[in-house]
Amino acid sequence: MSDVPCHKSLYLPSECEIIAVTDLTPGEKLFRVRRTDGAPLGHLPGQFVQVSLLGWGEAPISVASSPTRGGVFELGVRRVGSLTCAMHLLSAGDTLGIRGPFGRPFDLPRLHGQDLLLISGGCGLAPMRSLIQYCEDRPNEFGRISILYGAKSPAYTLFKDELAAWEASARFACTLTVDSSPGGECYGGSVGLITSLIPPLTFVPDNTVAVIVGPPAMYRAVIAELKRKGLPSDRIVVSLERQMRCGVGKCGHCTIEHLYCCQDGPVFRLDEIENLRGAL
Repeated sequence: MSDVPCHKSLYLPSECEIIAVTDLTPGEKLFRVRRTDGAPLGHLPGQFVQVSLLGWGEAPISVASSPTRGGVFELGVRRVGSLTCAMHLLSAGDTLGIRGPFGRPFDLPRLHGQDLLLISGGCGLAPMRSLIQYCEDRPNEFGRISILYGAKSPAYTLFKDELAAWEASARFACTLTVDSSPGGECYGGSVGLITSLIPPLTFVPDNTVAVIVGPPAMYRAVIAELKRKGLPSDRIVVSLERQMRCGVGKCGHCTIEHLYCCQDGPVFRLDEIENLRGAL
């Protein structure tokens, strides 16, 4: 018998148990999950996992919680395809498969000591939440932290209770806006695009890093506003959306010219990708 240790395949999912399922919006749920073997996921903020259900396939989903929050992890899942629709029918006690974590996370050592602008739109708040929680649990490692979040409407605002807590916290400056507020929805906050929140900001570009996570349509406009405020490309960080099928740089489905989004990203400094065709 060989003495070579047997390493688990990157392509073989680990069984995980759903601990709790929470409704976030009419189309999004939060899944609290743990590995059935008791091992931690071992992720860093900004990474993703490949989630699978027997008979439904596999899809990449960002981790929505910080590794500082114990041996469980959370996934924010929007109902958009066959797999995610099947996931929305699951409840506590059900199991699913997890591969990963994969991808390049937020560069935490580079963010250390910096003022942070954390800008997210729509379901981009889920992966951003992993970084916000990390900053919350390591308060002495970062400077001033400003959270900007834009949602489609009040009904489709994620993590409402946490946003309210961040707004009330002395640790964060948190500002929320919605694209529109249809009649009948109870909402007294700002209405407008997320770009409207950037011009009033005051910050020192040499000691500030902006992190952007959201739908592709918002990136160019947000980046343009940040550059008008004097923030250079090497101080702007983006997390890109791509359909990562294998997660390990083999299938080529998520390539951006010479880069693999699943391995070289999904987190990039803007100066690494702004001149690549199709990146933004």
